[in-house]
Amino acid sequence: MKYTFLGHTGVTVSRLCLGCMSYGSPAWRSWVLDEAGAKPFFRRAVESGINFFDTADMYSLGASEEVTGKALREFANLEECVLATKVFNPMSDRPNMGGLSRKHVVQGCEASLRRLGVDTIDLYQVHRFDPSTPIDEMLAGLDFLVRQGKVRYLGASSTSAWRFAQSLSSSERRGWARFVTMQNHYNLLYREEEREMIPLCEAERVGVLPWSPLARGLLAGTRQSPTDTKATERAASDDFARKLYDQPGDQEVIEAVRRVAKARAVPPAQIAMAWLLSKPAVTAPIFGATKLQHMDDALAALDLELSTEEIRQLEAPYRPHPVRGF
Repeated sequence: MKYTFLGHTGVTVSRLCLGCMSYGSPAWRSWVLDEAGAKPFFRRAVESGINFFDTADMYSLGASEEVTGKALREFANLEECVLATKVFNPMSDRPNMGGLSRKHVVQGCEASLRRLGVDTIDLYQVHRFDPSTPIDEMLAGLDFLVRQGKVRYLGASSTSAWRFAQSLSSSERRGWARFVTMQNHYNLLYREEEREMIPLCEAERVGVLPWSPLARGLLAGTRQSPTDTKATERAASDDFARKLYDQPGDQEVIEAVRRVAKARAVPPAQIAMAWLLSKPAVTAPIFGATKLQHMDDALAALDLELSTEEIRQLEAPYRPHPVRGF
């Protein structure tokens, strides 16, 4: 396993982060694995040296956190791990069960701690920014959790670069804990983050944790096109993918990945992941796995070094996209 630092902190994380949305309760999404089905993936991850795990309170409405916490307590040394979760999305349709008010941020953290079965969350992230809550109220609530010792570090997920810069500035000005990571939508099919967000993260030494590194399976070869609904159980119900990837040039990028993969005699997933890992700003792509082969491909990508010409071939077909993901 290869390791790096989490943003500008001294925390060591694996270059791959196991995304745990796939583990929890099939009642939430039919393709989600229950506790028994998830265990082999946590065991393989820990045995492979992965020490970075990402979940969220809304995944399986809390069940993902429960499965993740239990599995890590069984298979890993938690002192070696970096455990991340997220807050914002509503946990029910009742009042104060979502958003980023100080009330919900604190209550959400306390509920996540109970479900995870830990005393402190290593990386607590805002899943999206809340337009109804002033930024300073959100940041004050997050800083309160750090000062209480319930959270070690703070992270954010997809938003506009100006809003993220505003948050970093406000935290610095007030002496509050700052965001150390940005979990954003970034892959070969969606590179709009290269315009502003990634340069900002590099300048501020914020770690980049791309979500959907394989574009919901399109870059893995499991889906033949963005409109393919038959390739997998998830594809059949994944309306979000069709909203993210609907541009005419997307298929050209997919074909470029397949060509490079064929020439290398490796699966397309390894090429797409290796491309992300080649980017200096990227700390660790967050990958999901519902088959052990998914994990094998991600691990193999760590040792796959793309040439300058291969990178050129992969990037050449890209066309600008509307902003997607938040």
